[in-house]
Amino acid sequence: MFVDIAKIMVKAGNGGNGRVSFRREKYAPDGGPDGGDGGRGASVIAEVDAGMRTLMDFRYKTKYVAEPGEDGGKKKMSGKSADDLIIKVPQGTIIRDLQTGKVIADMKDLGQRVILAQGGKGGRGNQHFATPTRQAPTFAEKGTTGGERTISLELKMLADVGLLGYPNVGKSTFLAATTQAKPKIANYHFTTLQPNLGVVEAIKGKSFVIADIPGLIEGAKDGVGLGLDFLRHVERTRVLIHVVDISGIEGRDPYEDFTKINAEVFGYNAKLANRKQVVAANKMDLLFDEEVFNSFKARLNAEGYDVFPISAATGEGIDALLSKVTTLLDTLEIEPLIDEEDYLVEVVERAGEKDIVYFMDGDVYCVEGDYIDRLLYSTNLEDIESLRRFQNALKMNGVFDHLREMGITDGDTVRIFELEFEFYD
Repeated sequence: MFVDIAKIMVKAGNGGNGRVSFRREKYAPDGGPDGGDGGRGASVIAEVDAGMRTLMDFRYKTKYVAEPGEDGGKKKMSGKSADDLIIKVPQGTIIRDLQTGKVIADMKDLGQRVILAQGGKGGRGNQHFATPTRQAPTFAEKGTTGGERTISLELKMLADVGLLGYPNVGKSTFLAATTQAKPKIANYHFTTLQPNLGVVEAIKGKSFVIADIPGLIEGAKDGVGLGLDFLRHVERTRVLIHVVDISGIEGRDPYEDFTKINAEVFGYNAKLANRKQVVAANKMDLLFDEEVFNSFKARLNAEGYDVFPISAATGEGIDALLSKVTTLLDTLEIEPLIDEEDYLVEVVERAGEKDIVYFMDGDVYCVEGDYIDRLLYSTNLEDIESLRRFQNALKMNGVFDHLREMGITDGDTVRIFELEFEFYD
């Protein structure tokens, strides 16, 4: 099954906690602190896999959770950092942050990697908190929380050339005649239910990838037929071959078909109006009135389009068409698919900008957040030096000032997670 859209949740591993430990040896029963640092949590990383063609793997597994780092040990032994979790994606996958809709990465290069969720840092052991006046610190740091986000994956096929046209105009026959691809071919609409890729070599030593884009009918940009499922694959192409049934054996006018399909494509993405198009007037072997082709060609030539008479069934005119496309590809630059402003800008936390949350629970002033959680973990409530450090950290980060702005007065209760105390200014 061809799957080109998926939604997954990724969660990086938390950093390991620092250790509170003191050296206890035969001849040093009262040694100094030797608590080790916690290990780094695993990050979640996306990597392009040349062997993948669809996002099928993400249909059944939608949650990816990386391993945490190990806690620090005694004798200054650091905890082991966790191995990163690698998620394989097909080439051409666009990864977006679902909350903002912004692009995290366009995975268009083989072997490309990008971090989706950053692993947490390990906390420092108590060995780092010893000072001349605090020689036996009884606290250590908690590891930071690993990143977490929900993302969308959207596969936009990497092809140099896209085949456009109404169903049953001969796109699949054209692809089969010009490449080694073996698409399903039959005389009914929507034979092709997934994009097909093939490699063309019209001029020796020069090749390009061509994609048959199925499902385009009037209203495709609004979700009629299979249009929205496959229009996204047109966006990466540099040249479009617009196939029309010049014979009119199905009772449709080739020029009307041409304008209607272009309206759907340009309505889906206005940028595609600037994409170079070459028109293939197919089924010339079934055309009995040459004037129909001449009139069609003259009309499109006047609009700036090159028109080639071909028969995908017999091979007539195909070489000339492919040579033209090869020449065009040599002269056209690759247009960026995504505007720079569409990319997600990751905000780097600066000192003092902590994720501290304030709220009221009845008449109790509550303070929470990841930073506060780590700070509380690294505090020994039975040690006066540790408590003084905890109080100074709250003061330096503006916690007391914020509580005053909320209207706290002497004797009011403050709750920090499970810790409650009375406030006195």
